Amino acid sequence: MINYTERLTLLMEDIVRRVPTLSFLDMADVLVFARAGRSNAEGAFATCHCLTLPASEPGYYFWRDRATNRITRRSEWFVTKSPTVTLGTRQIKYMLSFTLPRFCDQSLDRSRKEKFYSGADAWIAKLDTVVHELYHIDPELAGIRRIEREDGTYSANCHGHRFFEQVAGMVHTYLNSQPSPALYDFLREDFASLDANFGGVVGTSFRTFPSFPQRYIERLPEQLPCEADSEGVTVEPLRAVQQPTRYTDEHVHVRQFMRETSRRLIRKGEFRAA
Repeated sequence: MINYTERLTLLMEDIVRRVPTLSFLDMADVLVFARAGRSNAEGAFATCHCLTLPASEPGYYFWRDRATNRITRRSEWFVTKSPTVTLGTRQIKYMLSFTLPRFCDQSLDRSRKEKFYSGADAWIAKLDTVVHELYHIDPELAGIRRIEREDGTYSANCHGHRFFEQVAGMVHTYLNSQPSPALYDFLREDFASLDANFGGVVGTSFRTFPSFPQRYIERLPEQLPCEADSEGVTVEPLRAVQQPTRYTDEHVHVRQFMRETSRRLIRKGEFRAA
């Protein structure tokens, strides 16, 4: 079987060595994992997840009466936090997730990136997506990269034309550096070909699948006063967090992905893939 996330990680390690804009990255700070995503359904091919965001300011949810617009209910005060993911002794700063089989079956045809790769093979769309997600990582490792406009100000849109243009430039830089085809040849195959040629497609995932480490809310131990409470507002307790807030090697496993479903294979570390 082919371990798709392992292959992607090796490819990314080579990309950050060859592309100056991404040279600040240490792939030991990044975990690549797989999520489910059918090829015949709409959705992202990949996503960048930041684990370095600080806790939010205290806040609460509230509900208003539609007729009077008066707050009638509110939640307890809480803050939003990032989970911690520690593999071995290394705390992960970012995660990049790739949807299988959808990522494997993408092409340039009718995509926003098509115009940057005139005459290129369809698999270049996948290489573009890989660089795209790496470029989302902020050089200060403090969040998602902010994209600078031509006038020096920052855009609120992290997927504007300038972003796609810069990503395409890095893809060309990488290919022009003459990397070993062995590192990216797996991108040439769609999911059906990979599944047939390797006897299956597997990838790193989480024991909580389909869930994965995400921002969560935590009740403040000391509840703050709220002006609305004087009007008889009902305070509803927050639900307990259902997913782990700290992840380690024990939460990581290898999963086999198929056209319509997936299944846990064996624990990460026990598997040796082609």
